[in-house]
Amino acid sequence: MSVTTIRASSWGSLFDCAYKWEWIHILGHRSPSGPRTQLGTAIHASTAAFDSSRINGSNLSAYDTAEMLVHTLRNPDYEVDWRGSDITLAQAEAIGLKLHTMYCNEVSPRYDFVAVELTTKPLEIDCGGGVIVRLTGQLDRGRICKTSQGLGIGDVKSGGASVVKGVAKTKGHAPQIGTYEILYEHTTGEAITAPAHIIGLKTKGTPETGIGEIRGAKQMMVGTEEFPGLIQIGADMLRTGLFPPNPQSFLCSAKYCPRWSSCPYHE
Repeated sequence: MSVTTIRASSWGSLFDCAYKWEWIHILGHRSPSGPRTQLGTAIHASTAAFDSSRINGSNLSAYDTAEMLVHTLRNPDYEVDWRGSDITLAQAEAIGLKLHTMYCNEVSPRYDFVAVELTTKPLEIDCGGGVIVRLTGQLDRGRICKTSQGLGIGDVKSGGASVVKGVAKTKGHAPQIGTYEILYEHTTGEAITAPAHIIGLKTKGTPETGIGEIRGAKQMMVGTEEFPGLIQIGADMLRTGLFPPNPQSFLCSAKYCPRWSSCPYHE
């Protein structure tokens, strides 16, 4: 039997360009992270610290937890390439602190969080033909929210286009959300019954926050009698070893793809 571990956060990129996904997640090749990626990591660390303090009763302020943003931004756990960046460290820090404060004061109080950055139990799914897919993932940017409709996922997403006209962008996030829902139910035995919320934090232009809703993410992953789920389709790629390229991907460039220099499929 062949067991392939797939993190929740990588499902979307598998169906954006499977050829790139194979290079990174199967063959182990990665590029240095960019400054804006590191800015997102820092924002997620500080907002998670704030939300965790709400859950454990310590109720730290936005000011108290802002230190986590500065520390994470200045002390990355991996290589960050600032050369040729459109943003300096000082600018990234200023943007991050603004969004962190907005999140803590305006967004977080809307939610009743019951878990932040939950580490889930791996789930192995026998997809037939000798292929087992092991789903893993820490809800590293996700929260579990209690609502009138039950429990739901709240996932923080930052980026230059993460909010458009006051609404968080949801396109492309459903595979990760669906995997989170599967793993949460597997880990806790509690059902996810509420729609997921994408909490967008816009890092380019004027800092802005927004909320977007995703429904049916779990069903997209597991499928129905009428259509196969993304897990089954991904398993077919693993079984055959065929990972189709996507030259029309918006991320098909030397900047975003570590396979670019050896890929024969782009222009």
